Amino acid sequence: MCRAGVGGRWEHGRVTDARHHTPQVVAHRGASEAAPEHTLAAYARAIEEGADALECDVRLTADGHLVCVHDRRVNRTSNGRGAVSALELAELAALDFGSWKGRDEAEESPDWDPETTSVLTLERLLELLVDTNASGRRLELAVETKHPTRWAGQVEERLIHLLERFGLTGKTGVAEDGQGTGDPFRTAPSPVRVMSFSARSLHRVQALAPLLPTVHLTQFASPRHREGRLPPGVRIAGPSIRLVRNHPAYVARMQEAGAPGARVD
Repeated sequence: MCRAGVGGRWEHGRVTDARHHTPQVVAHRGASEAAPEHTLAAYARAIEEGADALECDVRLTADGHLVCVHDRRVNRTSNGRGAVSALELAELAALDFGSWKGRDEAEESPDWDPETTSVLTLERLLELLVDTNASGRRLELAVETKHPTRWAGQVEERLIHLLERFGLTGKTGVAEDGQGTGDPFRTAPSPVRVMSFSARSLHRVQALAPLLPTVHLTQFASPRHREGRLPPGVRIAGPSIRLVRNHPAYVARMQEAGAPGARVD
């Protein structure tokens, strides 16, 4: 049942009041308000400011590297041009991913450090995640696979390969670190969850790493979504704010269907 609360506040009988729970603070593309999005500077700043989790988008380069870039093309966030999938990592590394930030707010662009504002590989971000957790602080990571892409299933294959290397697929046991020793941190449950608007992408992830949490992102409510159904194997819904506002019973139906949580973007 939906109703207007005190002062006209929107309410729904099956939606938990956030005041009774501690919300998780997720740094979307890092501390992207303070630093260039998807750069090491943005993620380091997010950790410094106390974020509980980081969020990144990943795309595959022409030579098979996963990099943290939101747009299909690099035009908006760098001084280069072209599709990420058509460029090699060395070409991306030669671009400036920092100077665009703050250009509209100041007469001169901020003096960003090229070392922390060059293109960020997912491998480097995973190193930061593991190091932070090894220090005793719990930090999670939400990775969104961007589709469609010319590389299709290679994105998920490369992603799971990297997560396995770092012991982050949620498998029980101790992962090797390459030196014949184990790191106790690298055991289930994984601090990583994979998100996508593509159900096919999530199916690939589940086939390669069944224990890894997956999130189905949705912008619009299809009949399937309004009925509270998620793609097979997916346990977490990621509805847009607009979807939740326009369909207030959506969250309740998802909970009734067995989805333990909903990530609202």
